[in-house]
Amino acid sequence: MSAAQTQMHTPRLMLRAPSPALAPAVLDFYQCNAAHFAPWDPPLPEDFYDEEAIAARLQAGAEAFEAGSAYRYWITPAGEPGRILGQCHVSQVSRHAFQSAMLGYALDERAQGKGLMHEALAALVAEMFGPAVWLHRLQAAYRPENRRSGRVLERLGFAVEGLSKNYLFIDGGWRDHVLTALINPNWPAELSPLRA
Repeated sequence: MSAAQTQMHTPRLMLRAPSPALAPAVLDFYQCNAAHFAPWDPPLPEDFYDEEAIAARLQAGAEAFEAGSAYRYWITPAGEPGRILGQCHVSQVSRHAFQSAMLGYALDERAQGKGLMHEALAALVAEMFGPAVWLHRLQAAYRPENRRSGRVLERLGFAVEGLSKNYLFIDGGWRDHVLTALINPNWPAELSPLRA
């Protein structure tokens, strides 16, 4: 395997790996969307909106990206690298017999309804299932009330596998989540992960 791309381009977007230099734009993204994300996010640390803390988290994200333990991409409009529209990430990368990871994402409220997250996630999935990262499976969970998120995953080919009760503490309580997964269509059924 080679290293994952630190920058990817789609027709309308640029996706970039974490860098502390993105801290001011990331802070603006979070502040502008605080109310929009509140119903879907777990409790946030006290320093969540502190620019120095954001820079430190971006540095940790860059190190995780380089180590292959997590891959986060910050989404900007093509031609506007200083404006963050969202982020998508693959975390909890598990190798050996599992070869799986968890997918998450968030998009600016003002950018919704334009197919931008589908565009970004299609590029991310291609990278995660391609030779650079070569995962067998991606999993994603969403609250049943978040139908827009469910439609994004369905359009990408994620299949519903069940409902997990009290899955995550969000918005003041333990919330059920729909569990979905996507299998790498290019991974032969008989190919052992030890030989991949």
